[in-house]
Amino acid sequence: MLSFELKAFSELSLQEFYALAQLRQAVFVVEQNCPYLDLDGKDQLGHHLLGLDAQGELQAYARILPAGSSYPEDTSIGRVISSAKIRGKGQGPALMQAAISACQKLYPQTAIRISAQSHLVHFYASLGFQSTGKEYLEDDIPHTEMLLEFKTL
Repeated sequence: MLSFELKAFSELSLQEFYALAQLRQAVFVVEQNCPYLDLDGKDQLGHHLLGLDAQGELQAYARILPAGSSYPEDTSIGRVISSAKIRGKGQGPALMQAAISACQKLYPQTAIRISAQSHLVHFYASLGFQSTGKEYLEDDIPHTEMLLEFKTL
């Protein structure tokens, strides 16, 4: 079972930022064999949801960005990630539910738009997100834009 902490960029310790950057690189760059610039200049704009195990080690993470950062009118959740240690153990829904709740708290009455890896569309749909029909390649990985309207939150 994970516990979740939500922090603005300025509230992250150096150790926390290092851990989240390391986890993102381990999965998105190394495991998925996808060289891209993960540190994209948006971390400073957002909030960071840290999923910690009983020993306080980072095992899951999501980045929450305000409207205007990734999408003009919508909040976004991105960099959603689980470590290999907990992947497949049912923690993904808890992470996303915590991220959706954080969006509601931080940016009430704002829709949430995500760029979902296409193989995960069913997972995000189970949480209420709907495909916008926009599909594209991002870093040579198929993605689908999805939206959770604030009315359904």
